[in-house]
Amino acid sequence: MKVLFDTNVILDVLLDREPFSTHASQLMSMVERGELIGLVCATSITTIHYLVAKVLGRSKALVHVKAILSLFDVAPVNRPVLENALAPEFDDFEDAVIHEAARSFGADCIVTRDLRGFASSKIPALNPLQLIKLLEKG
Repeated sequence: MKVLFDTNVILDVLLDREPFSTHASQLMSMVERGELIGLVCATSITTIHYLVAKVLGRSKALVHVKAILSLFDVAPVNRPVLENALAPEFDDFEDAVIHEAARSFGADCIVTRDLRGFASSKIPALNPLQLIKLLEKG
């Protein structure tokens, strides 16, 4: 299964944001073991670096970004992704870009803690626990 990880799920792990980091870490471990194909949107990388650097410092942010890049495939953001993200179905442009990057890269679902932000998603959006339960079933 090809899963695009929303920025907030990755930040939960990197910044150990309990109680959210437990399930997010479990999913990232599944990516590490090759049980899931993990994707991250290209724009999420810059946001992750910025926010982690604010909390942990620039050098730790760079270490984390390198680790993410070694673990995840990157769903590119190009003109078609941005143009499709302009459609009025999404209130938040960042969520729309993540959604369109996931679609263009062939993701099976998006894992996010912001399910309302992905209410208009054309592919399933699940929170980490929902995805874990789905994977356990099948």
